[in-house]
Amino acid sequence: MGASYWVQANFKRSFNKFSKIPNQQGLNGAEVAQQMLDYYKVNGVTITRGQGMLTDHYNPKTKTVSLSPEVYDGRSVISAAVAAHEVGHAIQHATAYSWLQFRSAIVPAVMVTNKFTPWLLMIGIVTVTTIPYILGIGILFFALTTFFSFITLPVEFDASKRALAWLDNTNVTSNEEHQMAKKSLNLAAQTYVIAAISSLATLLYYVMIFLSRRD
Repeated sequence: MGASYWVQANFKRSFNKFSKIPNQQGLNGAEVAQQMLDYYKVNGVTITRGQGMLTDHYNPKTKTVSLSPEVYDGRSVISAAVAAHEVGHAIQHATAYSWLQFRSAIVPAVMVTNKFTPWLLMIGIVTVTTIPYILGIGILFFALTTFFSFITLPVEFDASKRALAWLDNTNVTSNEEHQMAKKSLNLAAQTYVIAAISSLATLLYYVMIFLSRRD
């Protein structure tokens, strides 16, 4: 929890700091996203202005890049980096990137199990000595969530790699700005790493409870 708070706090500080520094071409996030899509000849992707801070994401079902208002309208280094990162996911989708395909394939199962996991774990802990299979099922469901967290890591790292390469090759960011963008995206990626480790630690905690039920 401490590591998660530290990483998120650092990312927010970097976001606030670099959001005040304009990228050298003066492009807003929406323009960066469109230029990157055009550069890689990816068609059929819609760029929309979302709601809320740091809500940027790519939806492979609707082929939509949704950018938060501060990224969509912002002309800063961080806006360019975040927009390019989300387009990185669109490029993964267009090129049939294997890790993205795998993650998308298990999303429905994760969504279904997530509805029941909290209840199964809660009831399972209470009844672990009498009806242990309830906790066992909860652990299996939670294991899928943990697995999904780790599958997400290569997808996020690859999207950032694609974003940084494009920003550098097209000179959307200068050398100094490129380092700022890299730092911000690395910090954002660390939040996924912490989330995966945290999920694994929680899973092991429930496994220990299940294994020690007869002690």
